[in-house]
Amino acid sequence: MAKAKTPATRTAAIKPKSPAAWAHDRLVAYIRTFETQLDAEQEIAMGFAADESGVLRIEGLGYFDPDIISFYGRDENGAKTQLIQHVTQLSVTLRAVPKEAEADPPRRIGFQLTSGWLGGDSGDGSAG
Repeated sequence: MAKAKTPATRTAAIKPKSPAAWAHDRLVAYIRTFETQLDAEQEIAMGFAADESGVLRIEGLGYFDPDIISFYGRDENGAKTQLIQHVTQLSVTLRAVPKEAEADPPRRIGFQLTSGWLGGDSGDGSAG
């Protein structure tokens, strides 16, 4: 006869979050908060700290356990861009940039990130 799991044994089976998962969850929270401060003419983008690469219009965010964070989006020229970063090197600047299309409403990604969406139309983390 199988022994029923008690709350203590169920809790012990839960895997603790990795540094990447913690960083991902915190970044999502920062993005959601930042987007609440944007007006109807602005969207969120990310500046690369200590880098001359410009900005990335964030379309997705993901992580690879235990310690890698990935940002997906498009650069200032519209080129598909991905930043892969170790959590110990994480340094991100969130920026308000003018929305791309005048007639379209501004894109907000915070709700998509919390629903498990990783970026791209396929949901596979790509920015395509």
